[in-house]
Amino acid sequence: MNLTPRLLRFALNLYGPYLGAGVRVRRISADWLEMDLAMKLRWYNRNAMGTQFGGSLYSMVDPHFVLLLMRRLGPEYAVWDKEARIEFLLPGRGEVHAAIRMTEERVEAIRQQAEDGQRCLPEFVIEITDQGGQLVARVHKTLHVRRKPNI
Repeated sequence: MNLTPRLLRFALNLYGPYLGAGVRVRRISADWLEMDLAMKLRWYNRNAMGTQFGGSLYSMVDPHFVLLLMRRLGPEYAVWDKEARIEFLLPGRGEVHAAIRMTEERVEAIRQQAEDGQRCLPEFVIEITDQGGQLVARVHKTLHVRRKPNI
């Protein structure tokens, strides 16, 4: 099956955990380098203080660098999450947004580092903001990338 950005966006928006958390994928760029996400504050994703549940904030951005980088590098490369850390900076009191961004230069640098079969551990930062643009949380992601051995 030929997976397009539009088809992936559609599938992610129907994905059970995202439906349950209220996460919406708004856009995936045609070149697989960008993704925009949003999550409204609902009764089912509130914590005890009435703000965005931290687990939902993290899940909103969790798999996306892996998904985008897999598409950019192609099937010759294995791409996995290695580690993540989230900093909660302000309570999310309404809709929150995240912009996932990579550059072509960064993708090519990762490809070159992983070309000989050695692992590459690229790090990315995702900022989650509220409707007013204030920083609610910062997510640090480290991926594990390696070119698959020739079989």
